[in-house]
Amino acid sequence: MEPEEGRTPRKRRAILAAATEVFLSHGYLGASMDEVAAKAGVSKQTVYKQFENKERLFAEIVLGTSDQLLDGLHQAYVDTLEGAVDAREALRALAHRLLQSLTADSVLQLRRLVIAEADRFPEVCGAWFTSGFEKSLDALGQALTRLSDRGLLKQLDDPTLAAYQFAGLVMYKPMNRAMFAGTRQRPKPGELEDLADRAVDVFLAAYGLESPAR
Repeated sequence: MEPEEGRTPRKRRAILAAATEVFLSHGYLGASMDEVAAKAGVSKQTVYKQFENKERLFAEIVLGTSDQLLDGLHQAYVDTLEGAVDAREALRALAHRLLQSLTADSVLQLRRLVIAEADRFPEVCGAWFTSGFEKSLDALGQALTRLSDRGLLKQLDDPTLAAYQFAGLVMYKPMNRAMFAGTRQRPKPGELEDLADRAVDVFLAAYGLESPAR
């Protein structure tokens, strides 16, 4: 027999995975605890034992995915910017990485869910932004500062603002198109790559030490 302390965490993970799928598919109001229980392979009583109510389950999903998002973005900064010797190539690599990860269907669906429920759950949805994207942009600002300290960018008076500007140049068009047109409206071949390169050109025109011409 498997010990109870082994079964409980496994059931909890199954419930969270099932609930994430249900909430993303149906939204908060359309999601049912019966469907969550069925997909997780547990009883509805078990769902309520692990999570007090539907609101609590929603909060666990939103805040848990925020942590995952933050970890992924931090790793992207490390992989592309730390130790870089060419600002243009490093920022291009980061822009491509951001577009690849943040335009994934699951991320876009989650973003849409959080936006839709922001008025209903302002603290939870606000925390998804502040503990995820906002922290990640602070971290990106610090990474950009290290590029500046190594003589690869101009001195940054407001590193976090520079990070917001970089992210905006890279993500605004595809993210907003997906928010309104849906995740099935995929970019044309090569569109994201071209967008990433042009975003870096504009960013370096403001913050780079080299000529903006490629």
